[in-house]
Amino acid sequence: MEDFSIIILFLFVLFVLLGSGVWVGLALMGVAWVGMELFTSRPVGDVMLTTIWSSSSSWTLTALPLFIWMGEILYRTRLSEDMFRGLSPWMAGLPGGLVHTNIVGCTVFAAVSGSSAATLTTVGKMSIPELRKRNYPETMVIGTLAGAATLGLMIPPSLTLIVYGVTINESISKLFFAGILPGLVLAGMFMAYVAIMSKVSKNWNPTIEPGMSFREKIQNSRFLLPVILLIVLVIGSMYLGFATATEAAAFGVIGSLILAASQGSLSWKTFSESLMGATRTSAMIALILAGAAFLSLSMGFTGLPRGLADLIAQMELSRFELLMALLVFYIILGMFLDGISSVVLTMAVVEPMVRQAGIDLIWFGIFIVVVVEMAQITPPIGFNLFVLQGMTNHEMGFIARAGIPMFLIMVLMVFVLIAFPEIATWLPNNIRQGPG
Repeated sequence: MEDFSIIILFLFVLFVLLGSGVWVGLALMGVAWVGMELFTSRPVGDVMLTTIWSSSSSWTLTALPLFIWMGEILYRTRLSEDMFRGLSPWMAGLPGGLVHTNIVGCTVFAAVSGSSAATLTTVGKMSIPELRKRNYPETMVIGTLAGAATLGLMIPPSLTLIVYGVTINESISKLFFAGILPGLVLAGMFMAYVAIMSKVSKNWNPTIEPGMSFREKIQNSRFLLPVILLIVLVIGSMYLGFATATEAAAFGVIGSLILAASQGSLSWKTFSESLMGATRTSAMIALILAGAAFLSLSMGFTGLPRGLADLIAQMELSRFELLMALLVFYIILGMFLDGISSVVLTMAVVEPMVRQAGIDLIWFGIFIVVVVEMAQITPPIGFNLFVLQGMTNHEMGFIARAGIPMFLIMVLMVFVLIAFPEIATWLPNNIRQGPG
């Protein structure tokens, strides 16, 4: 019972701070401060400073601002227009037509941007007007974009996987490789849904695209070449063992600057805007991580993580039952917190449980990301819903309903991962790792 009293105290302080408008990172530090004052006699200020410094000075964490900067640079290029021109000739002939450009476009951009919001905005600013012009069903246009944009959280370079890896001290490169196949499988499931709906929906009556010869399709594909080269540079350098995640991120920044310059999109204004955008996002995530590190230490002094892990062990839950409990827990939590905050806030308690159950932590990282993806499209705090509302001027309820099928597909993806764990573990177990 003592463990539950501590949990209730921590949650009460956390929700009071969050409810009063305090930043998430500072709210986590506030909860940790209360815990340290109540459960230890150590000098809280000294411990906090040491913990914040050690969490912020991690070499692995340097990949984070670099990947964010790469995404910010690409967001300000003509990449979305080029991607649509390159993809649309190949997608037009598939069942479901050009709606597939939402999914494939998000999958491609996710491979050069670790952010769901950046993926959504970049692909959506070009595809939404084009698909509307061709009379595709609005719910399908909005829903597929909301769902497919979440692939930015899974397909490397994923900011959520970087944060997860830093939090549990796991290899970022291994986590990146683990995200590739599940990301492609999930994209395939989205495309299968679109294909089925195009055959059974009565509202599916888009404008037929003019035919293109194979040669014309190949010519249009040249617009995809820059982003494909960038993907090969970033992912390939890690895949071949030439670079760590941090070094690959540096290559990506250089490549994106070259791409922006070659398109004529690179000016002092776009350069400074991308740099400031990356700085703001990186600082926000770093503050959350620092708060989470201090909270983890504070909770460690209470013995809460180990106590809960022992409690779970005594309940003798099967591996599947534990995962179902965590699935429901993270879906509920995701209704109120963004993905990165959900991961860092809970990992101090969840990690011992997962280790106790013998669950592979690389696989569990992908499980967490799929569930966190759902949080991006669940009201009331689904971030992708807010972005889409700003882009389309639809009511939040309409956007949320359009995203329900994508949410259910992600739930199905969780069961696919549980049934076939090799989807997430095969690549990291069979790929040569970069130095360091």
